[in-house]
Amino acid sequence: MSAFALDSIRNRVRGLHSLWVEAADTMDTEHVNHYERPGVLPIAFTVHHAINIEDSSVNFLMRGQLPIWHRDGWASRTSVAIDNHGKELTVTEMESQRIGNWTAYKEYMHTVFAETESWLESLAPTDLETVLFNGEFPDMFKKAYIARVVQDQIRLVDAIECWVFQHGIRHMGELEHARALVGLGGMTS
Repeated sequence: MSAFALDSIRNRVRGLHSLWVEAADTMDTEHVNHYERPGVLPIAFTVHHAINIEDSSVNFLMRGQLPIWHRDGWASRTSVAIDNHGKELTVTEMESQRIGNWTAYKEYMHTVFAETESWLESLAPTDLETVLFNGEFPDMFKKAYIARVVQDQIRLVDAIECWVFQHGIRHMGELEHARALVGLGGMTS
């Protein structure tokens, strides 16, 4: 991989993070915990799912470390109603997701973003070629977007692109739509 490719990834992730920070800074607890109706997930789900998946993906799957969420007791600090990112749960199960302490949650988000960006800065272009999974993927990956992108091998570049950038930008789109439902504007034009 080239230095250009790595710089491009870093820039996309920083841009993504800036959107999330701006969105978080323009919402309050009432916005985040708004419940539209059965079958529609609250903003709290989208926020926790996206941020917690980035934390878990970067720290556990890519770096082999305990995620920040578990290292620093963020479940109790943020008072999330459901201590789960919800990937394997149903919409009905996750409809009741709420964030009790939005200020603490934003602190968690900033911590995750800072650690991800610092780690990306520490990478060399050749690190992007590191193979994380080879051959048969774990079941949790088979239904994920990454299974549409790669065939039999997940390299670090694929993981960053799919589990951080693509996943985060996809959920930013959800967040932009949900913000409209609570009277807030979108984030991009």
